[in-house]
Amino acid sequence: MKTLVLGIGNVLWADEGFGVRCVEALAQRYSFDAEVTLLDGGTQGLYLVDVVGAHQQLLVFDAIDWGDEPGALRVVRDAEVPKFTGAKKMSLHQTGFQDVLSAADLLGRLPSRVTLVGVQAGELEDFGGSLTPRVSAKVEHALNVALDELRAWQVQPRVRTTPVPSMLGPGLDRFSYETGRPSEQVACRQGDERFFAGAAR
Repeated sequence: MKTLVLGIGNVLWADEGFGVRCVEALAQRYSFDAEVTLLDGGTQGLYLVDVVGAHQQLLVFDAIDWGDEPGALRVVRDAEVPKFTGAKKMSLHQTGFQDVLSAADLLGRLPSRVTLVGVQAGELEDFGGSLTPRVSAKVEHALNVALDELRAWQVQPRVRTTPVPSMLGPGLDRFSYETGRPSEQVACRQGDERFFAGAAR
């Protein structure tokens, strides 16, 4: 069975990057047979319908807002997944991904197995920021959950013995992105303070 491991989200918006950082780490640490595809889905929305529909098993990493404490991890399967991907939209891609699943279903191409490994985001408005500490701490847990799920699907991850580049490319890999971030004096974090001062009047 063809298996897709998909990370969705936006690495530029703090905890929104959780899904992408998870699939990035998985690809750097493990290799898989040709029937397994690891993909940074970013915020592509309906553009993912064809790739999702071409697989029988789908595992998704994502940041979701379900009202838990920041950093809380949940695993949701099959028919329950769309309820969470559409719950209290945090960004444009989430409604898009719910639509992806609906479109794949209408086309008769919905994967027979769908698992969402999601984390409750804490911060989304730190533009240019990386994962907050509580969400970052759950990446390892999410990877372990995903590996167990994949093995239950008869997918066998193999630990890499030599390093490979990030699937995100130079500058966007997690290490470069986090260590190369400008200081608050150089780059605005939350927005123009003159705007906020005006809005408060």
